[in-house]
Amino acid sequence: MAGSPKRRLALDANLLLDLAEGRDFAHDFREVFQARGYDLLVPPTAAGELDVLGTYGAEPQKSYANRALEKLPAWGCQPFWLSSTHSAIAEQFANRLVASRLIPEDEWNDGMILGETSVAGIPVLVTSDKHLLDIDEDELLLTLPGGGPPSSASSAPQAAAACSGLSRPAISARPELLRASGA
Repeated sequence: MAGSPKRRLALDANLLLDLAEGRDFAHDFREVFQARGYDLLVPPTAAGELDVLGTYGAEPQKSYANRALEKLPAWGCQPFWLSSTHSAIAEQFANRLVASRLIPEDEWNDGMILGETSVAGIPVLVTSDKHLLDIDEDELLLTLPGGGPPSSASSAPQAAAACSGLSRPAISARPELLRASGA
């Protein structure tokens, strides 16, 4: 996982499918942020979702998933992998999201992707997944061990990482939100 934490973005599988479909907004996003020096990283569960869709999915999603997996290197999108310890932390986090009803049980993979992004210390997960975008931020913080990090927002990711192995990445649906925030 090259680059500083401030220059890394995690991509959900849905953005990679958008790239494979040739959607302009997805390619514009990729080009703009890579030109700014960002590493675009793919969480393990997002890569796994593409693999499952590419093997068992219905058309046209099956073709898009296979194209996404094939094009990752050409697009400069790098999958990252976690240690078994970090994977277990992400899994516990996903379980807590489901248990606290912040995401539906059938969207457990979304919790894993968020957990993997967090445990890897990546500050932003880029997604269009409604289940992730609709999570109440305060409730999300309460799912972290100990009820969340201290009150200082600027130290939240570092404090959470220190006490639990998890940081709190932002969740963004639209590239223009990232541009406006200066990410």
